[in-house]
Amino acid sequence: MSSVPETHRQQAPTVVRCAVITVSDTRTMENDVGGQTIVEMLSAKGHQIVERRIIRDEPEPMRALLTSLSQRSDVDAILMTGGTGLGSRDQTFETISQLITKPLPGFGELFRMLSYAEVGAAAMLSRAVGGLLHRTVVLAMPGSPGGVRLAMEKLVLPELGHLVREARR
Repeated sequence: MSSVPETHRQQAPTVVRCAVITVSDTRTMENDVGGQTIVEMLSAKGHQIVERRIIRDEPEPMRALLTSLSQRSDVDAILMTGGTGLGSRDQTFETISQLITKPLPGFGELFRMLSYAEVGAAAMLSRAVGGLLHRTVVLAMPGSPGGVRLAMEKLVLPELGHLVREARR
């Protein structure tokens, strides 16, 4: 007899349609290592990239983009990198927190726990955040390539289909 999470994973979509958004005032498509890492890791698992953008860390345009993406029928998940730190320009956490309709606190909590094993107490500086924007999964991770890889390997890829399944029920 399989467990409930395992049964849900078996019923989850194997291909998730994703928007990948990098939040940065300085990155370009040519030097966006974090965003490219997300794209490569998603693609390696057979997921589809339906949108890829780099946006400045400005609340209004970010809100408009996230709202628009969440209303599209071809976007199951929005994966974001950058803007989750403590710098004066880092506004991603606040913007997403105001938008999400169902918080997923475990995403940030687990990310910081896993990050602690790698960087020690500096993990508390991460403001990784996740939740649902209506029926669309939104996960925001740090901009560092190491942080992106950690979040993708340990949290996002193992549960992405399951998250989408639950969001769409």
